[in-house]
Amino acid sequence: MADKDTKTGRKVLCGANSYTEKFYLNEEFSHLPDQVKQELKIMCVLFVEEVGGVLTLEFDEEGHLQFTISKDDSDYLFDEIESELKIREIQRERQQLLRGLEVYYQMYFLKKTEIRL
Repeated sequence: MADKDTKTGRKVLCGANSYTEKFYLNEEFSHLPDQVKQELKIMCVLFVEEVGGVLTLEFDEEGHLQFTISKDDSDYLFDEIESELKIREIQRERQQLLRGLEVYYQMYFLKKTEIRL
């Protein structure tokens, strides 16, 4: 996984892959608290175990956290509707964690001084 997509300007925070059964955390975020890293790992791994495919959490140019899903063309069991519903559920249940990560990224990586909460 690339740490930053030069075309879109997005920076990958982490991701999980159901095909290789691996979790990835961008080394630039290795200084996050262990509890946060563990929550991200659990969240991503459970998602791909339940839904399948590949999930990455990426910061866009504005510092907003985006969920990106991809799948192998041969994965006929992957359900796009279920994946979208699962993402909405995660965003609702983990709202505080996800917003905190956005604020952190905007302050320390984008050097924003004013952040809307």
